Amino acid sequence: MAARNTARKRAFQILFEGDQRGVDVLTVLADWIRHSRSDTRQPPVSEYTMQLVEGYATKVRRIDDLIAQYAVGWTLDRMPVVDRNILRLGAYELIWVDETPDAVVLDESVQLAKEFSTDESPSFVNGLLGRFKELKPSLRRDED
Repeated sequence: MAARNTARKRAFQILFEGDQRGVDVLTVLADWIRHSRSDTRQPPVSEYTMQLVEGYATKVRRIDDLIAQYAVGWTLDRMPVVDRNILRLGAYELIWVDETPDAVVLDESVQLAKEFSTDESPSFVNGLLGRFKELKPSLRRDED
């Protein structure tokens, strides 16, 4: 599972970079792939990282709408950029990737928040993704 952990971390970094640069995540992903092929110091981009980023890109509007709707007291623009992108990745994987157990998505998202964000962020991430977990069947149904 260490490979999945690394893939998630890289997917988060790609989402973060796209957000910071104001560039589409698929463009950032293509840059990462190109760099990994031309520079041996760059680690390769795993298949799972690509699946997460590409999947997120197909649901970006829906994910941002959900975060904005359920993040009480926070707008997307006011939310710390790290937290926003951890939530985006976690929401995608939690709601639309059935192969990954919900508990794993929550745990990995909280770990990313612990590693890259503030002391308050892990509980914020856990709370919002926990709400999505509870609402998952209706969130998927509402999209149809």
